[in-house]
Amino acid sequence: MKKNILVIVAHPDDEVLGCGGTLSKFSKLGYKINVIFFSDGVTSRNLNNSKIKGNILKRKKSSFKASKILGIKKTEFLNFPDNQFDTMPLLAIVKFIEDLISKYKPSIIFTHYDNDLNIDHKIISKAVITATRPHSKYFVEKLLLFEVLSSTEWNFSSSKKVFSPNVFINISNDIKKKIKAIKCYSQELRKWPHPRSVEGINNLAKFRGSTIGCKFAESFISLREIIN
Repeated sequence: MKKNILVIVAHPDDEVLGCGGTLSKFSKLGYKINVIFFSDGVTSRNLNNSKIKGNILKRKKSSFKASKILGIKKTEFLNFPDNQFDTMPLLAIVKFIEDLISKYKPSIIFTHYDNDLNIDHKIISKAVITATRPHSKYFVEKLLLFEVLSSTEWNFSSSKKVFSPNVFINISNDIKKKIKAIKCYSQELRKWPHPRSVEGINNLAKFRGSTIGCKFAESFISLREIIN
């Protein structure tokens, strides 16, 4: 049974917000989990060079601490321009992801919802969907899209395309690890009632759990599943 998971995200902390409890759960089940960060999530901010370098290093260290808590095997950092993925050819990003899939041979991929407010999230999602198009040389059996607080739900739109999950994973035994992991990114957390607060994260997990009759859950959109 293939037990390789690849998490493809735009920025460090997206992996915890989107599927941290699930990663903790799956790591205990023997899955090998690898996480790819396409950007540092910092360089687009209005900071001088010395502060940017310091914040990038701090965020990387935070990701290492969070990975250890969640049982992530390996993290890989790319150097794509933060919040500027739309300035790059989509094909270049797709090729990167195709190479990552060939390298890690995942049976499951977790990535962003394709209608997030954040442009980097949107483009990563579109590139992953393109890179995992059905083809015999690739190994992906499940493609799951997750929600990221203060991005997914903030994409107010007159269209009807909203995050409507159809997969729920019980993380009642892993919510404490998710919260512990997100606290590693203390510089990214905000005070309640901001959704990207400890209370906001906890409340979303409670809400998703109540949907399926458990204490805490994470939810996903299953975009494609191949059963052999």
